[in-house]
Amino acid sequence: MARSFWIVGKEQGELRDTKLGALAPGHVRARMIVSGISRGTERLVWQGRVPESEHARMRAPFQDGAFSFPVKYGYCAVGRIVEGANAGTRVFALHPHQDEFDVPESMAVPIPGDVPDTAAPLAAHLETAINALWDHPVRVGDRVAIIGLGAVGLCLANLVRRIPGADLVCVDPSPMAQARAKALGLRVAEGAEERDLVFHTSATAGGLRAAIDAAGFEATIVELSWYGDGSVAAPLGGAFHAKRLTLAASQVGHVAQARRTTRPHRARLELALRLLADPAYRLDLGAPIPFAELPVRYAAALGDHPSPLPLIGYEQK
Repeated sequence: MARSFWIVGKEQGELRDTKLGALAPGHVRARMIVSGISRGTERLVWQGRVPESEHARMRAPFQDGAFSFPVKYGYCAVGRIVEGANAGTRVFALHPHQDEFDVPESMAVPIPGDVPDTAAPLAAHLETAINALWDHPVRVGDRVAIIGLGAVGLCLANLVRRIPGADLVCVDPSPMAQARAKALGLRVAEGAEERDLVFHTSATAGGLRAAIDAAGFEATIVELSWYGDGSVAAPLGGAFHAKRLTLAASQVGHVAQARRTTRPHRARLELALRLLADPAYRLDLGAPIPFAELPVRYAAALGDHPSPLPLIGYEQK
């Protein structure tokens, strides 16, 4: 028997017993070490804001239940295999918050030894950032802005700043987000202008406006945010057409077209996990929330939390 976190109604959560049963052939059983709360998507699920048209597309790989409620949701799981092939191996899986879980062996991706437990949950967000750069590469010497400094924005910034000659500016109105970025040595500004490429990750109307304002002539604005059932005003007046801007989407559900024939999903995730060995990804994620306290602390973790990726800690049996 395992324990898992379920969203049972709008902004209501509880822990439930989950029967695992006998391990299926080709599967492994892992005991959770830590999982991460992906605040943007999980907030929309928590609030019941997944539109009916997206119920199938937005299913997490090992989600139980259905949108809107009750649903077991999440995808930033770090565990250790306790039964099945490669017992003792630390793995990352796209699994909801649950203290013990079964997944196909192919979906339990080994974590390199030099990646700490507390960095590994960022793999899903770094994977999103990698996909964005496969969709819209930054060229040598490009002027780039990243609007929104949550987990995806920070991961993306760490990738972009390693490109030779890239002139990167990071923008976020939150003092906490600004402090996190400055601690990583990133250049933070109130705004940006004349950028060749702008990545927007804040999922706010103000952020989208700032992204369009930051774009230079014939620039591309890459929208990585997902707004759920919300609508957002896209300011397409002003100089939008005169500057011949492009507003493009990037989403992690499919490998970017530029790499789709050569990189399966697992290879992209393995790349993200290897990159997390870099100390630049040791973000200050704070003390993990004890799993037993999650029902009463989950809402606060989704709010204006000091961590870009709040962590959940699990007692080891």
